Amino acid sequence: MKSAKGRGGEADFIMFSTIMLLLSIGIIMIYSASAWTSGIKYGDDMYFLKRQLMWAVIGIIVMIVLMGIDYHKLKRITGIAMIATIPLLLAVFAFPAINGARRWIPLGFANLQPSEIAKYVVVLYLAKSMDYKGEKIKSFIYGVAPYLLISGFYAGLVLAEKNLSICSVIMIVTFILLFVAGARAWHTFGIVTPIGLLAGIFLIFSADYRRARLLSFLDPWKDASGDGYQLIQSLLALGSGGIWGLGLGQSRQKCYYMPEPHNDFIFAIIGEELGLIGCIFLIMLFVIFVWRGIRTAINAKDTYGTLLATGITSIIAVQAIINIAVVTGSMPVTGVPLPFISYGGSSLVINLAAMGVLLNISRQSSSNKIKL
Repeated sequence: MKSAKGRGGEADFIMFSTIMLLLSIGIIMIYSASAWTSGIKYGDDMYFLKRQLMWAVIGIIVMIVLMGIDYHKLKRITGIAMIATIPLLLAVFAFPAINGARRWIPLGFANLQPSEIAKYVVVLYLAKSMDYKGEKIKSFIYGVAPYLLISGFYAGLVLAEKNLSICSVIMIVTFILLFVAGARAWHTFGIVTPIGLLAGIFLIFSADYRRARLLSFLDPWKDASGDGYQLIQSLLALGSGGIWGLGLGQSRQKCYYMPEPHNDFIFAIIGEELGLIGCIFLIMLFVIFVWRGIRTAINAKDTYGTLLATGITSIIAVQAIINIAVVTGSMPVTGVPLPFISYGGSSLVINLAAMGVLLNISRQSSSNKIKL
């Protein structure tokens, strides 16, 4: 397939190919992970596959459209998007909780998750404002603090939905953008980092269910049928896969041992069916994506493009790291989907829309490219 051409040149073909490969693997593994349970529950082993395919097609169309639109036009709608996101984040409280959390707005044909929109809206705002602020970013009062407050406001609304994971993603990406924009190291590492760590510790121990997750992470076998159950099943799946895996479709843990195996813990099913080799291959795809995202950020023709590309790349990278760390027992269980792989319609379309923006930035790269 030829790279799409546009103003300034061609889109990054390696990045585009990596995104499509990740998406293809996700669709295949969602079918493999969900076929057994969806066949019993819905009488159709392709129930989740059909829905994910539909959203994938919509997402690809949106990605291609945004790939052809100058990313600078996003500046015009940033303010509107910020305002519109607030009522969406509040609207979730008007609907019944799902698994103890209020994160979704049921639309009948799908569930919209406003926090998925919020994380990219925050990046749009930060990139636009930091580009305008310039050297004033070096001031803590005028450069750093306002961004912490605004990002913290949106992160706080997300946290109120009992979604600490996306709340953390928003604040981590804010930290990354502050660093890339030129904030002083003393401000980012000496002030922001300790405050973030203390806030994280406080939030974990301020809620019983978060504290229970931490304790189950430290010793999941202490409550093997309760808080530690999901992590134990994940480790059993990964261990059963060995180096080469049991084979595509041959997972045992997906057969009502692993709760909703096509969602946040799909990486465990990948490890069970495709083994260590499959896991490494998937991780390498994310590494390649991050490499091309960094390359796009460095070669962007202006500061706004650099910050926007950095923010979008960081969201995918941080979510992938957190998800894989949770599934492998490297950090406490939290609900972060694996980008392009985990089941979820609104999340997939929004992520692919962001990829369209990132690819458009790559099309408008500076002529003085840095080879990476």
